[in-house]
Amino acid sequence: MADRHPVICEVAPRDGFQSIAAPLPTQDKIAIIRDLAAAGCQRIEIGSFVSPKAIPQMADMRDITAAVRDLPARLSALVPNPRGAEDALAAGITELVYVFSASEAHNQNNVRQSVAQSIEGLARIVEVMPGGTDLRVDLATAFDCPFDGTVALEAVTDAVRAICAIAPRAGIALCDTTGRANPFTVAERFGTVMALPESRENSWAFHGHDTFGQGVANALAAWRAGVSVFDTAAAGLGGCPFAPGATGNTATEDVVFAFNEGGLDTGIDLATLLTVADRIAALPGAATGSHLRQVPRHRAA
Repeated sequence: MADRHPVICEVAPRDGFQSIAAPLPTQDKIAIIRDLAAAGCQRIEIGSFVSPKAIPQMADMRDITAAVRDLPARLSALVPNPRGAEDALAAGITELVYVFSASEAHNQNNVRQSVAQSIEGLARIVEVMPGGTDLRVDLATAFDCPFDGTVALEAVTDAVRAICAIAPRAGIALCDTTGRANPFTVAERFGTVMALPESRENSWAFHGHDTFGQGVANALAAWRAGVSVFDTAAAGLGGCPFAPGATGNTATEDVVFAFNEGGLDTGIDLATLLTVADRIAALPGAATGSHLRQVPRHRAA
């Protein structure tokens, strides 16, 4: 464990951009993705392959994928169903992020399916995935549901067991979709699922939001529980359109600063990242939540 280091997965181009209603120019999205890679982001979720009717902001995913495939970063795309996976693979994506919710109510609102149907969809995707394709499964509402409140731990462990049975080597992310989790619950739930015998070959990630101001603390609690991959969004851009009241993702710069202060290197240049975060914050319709952007720059380095 001595050589373990935190890995940031930058999700502003997906979770962040989808929170902006008016279509952003494709070239602006491409430029921001390239700037994030230049800042040292090792993993970038560049968008989602979903119905343009559901999320019009993601209608240009083929063009974006073609324009950034040369970047020296792991590029992934979120898919909510087998059709989305087919479209992503056809576009040249080699790292899929499949999402479903532990909460039945949120899964119906988010992907219009029952949890059981989403698990069946995961099995179909695994069956047709070509060799060399990486898979991560995002378990949304792993802590709290915007419709039903606290999600039972049993629902989370049942979902994780189902994922492990289908994809025993996939990455699994517990997602604090509403930002309602706290560091104690984050540590407890990761401790529980990571101890499951079925999950011994899976890797782990934490996807956090900062709605209740717990984003950085929750990320550090996940780190201490043994998680190494963290979904964050530059400038704190984001918010789930299917989770009423949820605000932005935990800001990448806030999490990077916390790890830096603890002597843990993320490989990201903070000054360069803050410049990109400023650009993201200036996008029309962007709702951001970064703390570090508000302090004097000479104090943030």
